[in-house]
Amino acid sequence: MLITNGTVFTFGDSPRVIPGGAVLYEDDTIVEVGSTADLVARYPQAETLDATDKIVMPGLACGHTHFYGAFARGMAIPGQPPANFVEILERLWWKIDRALTLEDSYYSALVCLVDAIRHGTTTLIDHHASPNAIEGSLDSVAQAVKETGVRASLCYEVTDRNGDTGAKAGIAENVRFIREMKIEPHPRLAASFGLHASFTVSDRTLAHCVAEARDLGVGFHIHVAEDKADQRDSLKEYGLRVVERLEKRGLLGPKTIAVHCVHIDAFEMDILRDTRTHVTHQPRSNMNNAVGVADVPGMLRRGINVALGNDGFSNNMFTEMHVTYLLHKINAGDPRVMPGDTVMRIAFDNNTQLANVFWPRPVGVLEPGAAADIILLDYYPFTPITDGNYPWHIIFGMDGSRVTHTICDGQMLMKDRQLLTVDEAAVAATATERAKDVWRRVMDMK
Repeated sequence: MLITNGTVFTFGDSPRVIPGGAVLYEDDTIVEVGSTADLVARYPQAETLDATDKIVMPGLACGHTHFYGAFARGMAIPGQPPANFVEILERLWWKIDRALTLEDSYYSALVCLVDAIRHGTTTLIDHHASPNAIEGSLDSVAQAVKETGVRASLCYEVTDRNGDTGAKAGIAENVRFIREMKIEPHPRLAASFGLHASFTVSDRTLAHCVAEARDLGVGFHIHVAEDKADQRDSLKEYGLRVVERLEKRGLLGPKTIAVHCVHIDAFEMDILRDTRTHVTHQPRSNMNNAVGVADVPGMLRRGINVALGNDGFSNNMFTEMHVTYLLHKINAGDPRVMPGDTVMRIAFDNNTQLANVFWPRPVGVLEPGAAADIILLDYYPFTPITDGNYPWHIIFGMDGSRVTHTICDGQMLMKDRQLLTVDEAAVAATATERAKDVWRRVMDMK
């Protein structure tokens, strides 16, 4: 397929804006990027897709999300609103996840992936929980990924909050799914070892997870110091700050994702840097839970790979970029903080590094040899777009609602805003019915 006549944003090590640009891909791989005139002349027999008046750019990535949380939208739990982060967990998320069946997990993932396709997000790293339906839950989510055509890495959230039996079941689900991925690899699926957070996982459970993960050759995906409560627990129970505890227990490293890292100090940042652990930033979620603002500028200065996730918010990663750009300015009281080019580095280059933990070919870039993850957006600029200013066009002019075409691994998932791999209306109708049952089970919980 040869995409022609678009304004191409390449990203990558030498990002370019190519007016009248073209992208050629074959099967699942990008072959060449250049001017339309040049590529049409060189590949006259190629099937073409006209991108006149459109932006052509890489599919977006989400470094951390929760497909299981989709049915929380609009649900009202009786009583006073939660007053802090721990109450939010106890009264909302730790009830929603317990209410899920295997089929609920499948449909919850489906509606999230439909949202991702609509907004141009093609690679997602998920963190699943369904304590009353653990065994086979990652297969349910994986089925949704396969059907929709996106790319995703999956894990199960191990925790001791559901007792020793629940913890062991979560470990077993991670181990089973990782082994099956190794035996029968899928080009758009990957796996890591999920853990909830330091304050809900004992040393005994951590040791069990580390032993299993070491044998399997995988890293971890864990929430880290999202709230002060995580640090308070770690200091009280273990005499260590969270990152220090995880490092001493053997969890950190170049295959591990430390999510949030809102309440870490400079010493902990140095540990993350020295272990080459990845960090993901979820600004909308942190604002919603009122947990604080991660020192992303400080982590970036240290050379930590800080990528961008959404923590289960909508998969419109353009919005996550917009919020990243604004939040750190108001937090620092300095409009120079978090400039547009830095936001692009987090959302594209750093997410590419994170995705490379799971998939060998680059994502988030339009260059020969990269995965054919491509999106097209309607955009009519009224000021020039250049190599130097395109980040600010994305921040101030573009949004996921402008996406017209979504391609992942060379497969067209959405064309002219019509989804091709899934019946969106049918999925929404079934999900609505399942959500009613989930809500009923939540309300029945004490």
